[in-house]
Amino acid sequence: MLKKVIALFVVGFIIYYLLNTPANAADVVSDAAGGIMDAFSQVGVFFNELVA
Repeated sequence: MLKKVIALFVVGFIIYYLLNTPANAADVVSDAAGGIMDAFSQVGVFFNELVA
């Protein structure tokens, strides 16, 4: 029960943040997407070095 309440609070806070500061939210999403792309790129480098 407590876990569900905390999860709802976190989701609510994220929605509140997105609605009140869309420019900052866009920066956060952009940075997160860039980090994910960098991670996939590094996995590709790892496998290329592993094969070579």
